[in-house]
Amino acid sequence: MKAIVYKEYGGPEVLSVAEVERPEVGPGEMLVKVEASAVTTADWRLRAAAFPGILGPVGRAMFGWRRPKNPVLGSAFAGEVVEAGVGAEISEGPVMGFVIGKAHAEYLLVKPGECIIERPADLGVEEAAAMPFGGLSALVFLRDVAKVARGSRVLILGGSGEVGAMAVQIARAMGAHVTAMASAGNLALLEELGAEEALDYRTHPVADLGRRFDVVFDTFGAITTPEARRVLVRGGVFVPLNFGLPEMLQALTNCLRARKVKLHISGDRSEDLQHLVDLRAQGLLRGVIAGVFPMEEVREAHRLVEGRHKRGAAVLRIA
Repeated sequence: MKAIVYKEYGGPEVLSVAEVERPEVGPGEMLVKVEASAVTTADWRLRAAAFPGILGPVGRAMFGWRRPKNPVLGSAFAGEVVEAGVGAEISEGPVMGFVIGKAHAEYLLVKPGECIIERPADLGVEEAAAMPFGGLSALVFLRDVAKVARGSRVLILGGSGEVGAMAVQIARAMGAHVTAMASAGNLALLEELGAEEALDYRTHPVADLGRRFDVVFDTFGAITTPEARRVLVRGGVFVPLNFGLPEMLQALTNCLRARKVKLHISGDRSEDLQHLVDLRAQGLLRGVIAGVFPMEEVREAHRLVEGRHKRGAAVLRIA
């Protein structure tokens, strides 16, 4: 089968389309013919070994010190189960899901316990592939980490990106009052997604907003912890999606502070992905697509993601 592989860390040029062995199905496993898969921020960080701050050595230890352990990237996917082992959760039909690596290939082996659900008939493969990475991250960080409730005042930084675009919609679905920040060209999108206030980060510095929030969710690494604390109410929470040693040290002093820093690495659960699909069925959520690329243009997709100014998710069309 065809897959997008990389055998060394580096820029998009290390990626290529190659023939690799098609996986064999075992008990409880599902073989998915992949039709679309997102290129995420995690994919470019793994490709380049661009792990933030103190997480560099940890990332290298987990994913390969000198070269990648797993030569195939890709996490969010949509396709169809074409073969299933005995006791598999889904035996056939359209699916979508999220795995750690290996989805940028024509066929994907999903193991028991990994995140996969049946895909609704009215949900196309490209939108389905665009939803899991940003949607699962936003849902877990807002619901479980920040504890957003109806009436919460939420500031979302990087509101037009893959995580941010989903966060705006999810926060609104939770009944929060959402202020979202992005570049001027993306403000109309923020309003379409439900932001009550859409601001250009270049002309509206966070420190000058003149009001306070219950939650600041930084999807981009736009501000520091001290900057976030200055716009939080007492008891408010700063939740950075990307963090390093400074944020870890600040989080250790939470017990001494009225404004907390909460760090988390989101999990990937089938029930959470189903919740996202249910929100879509209610008209409260949609996948936002920055661009669709054939496998052969994967380098262009990575450049778009690494530029960090895309609107939503970059999607590879696999089949």
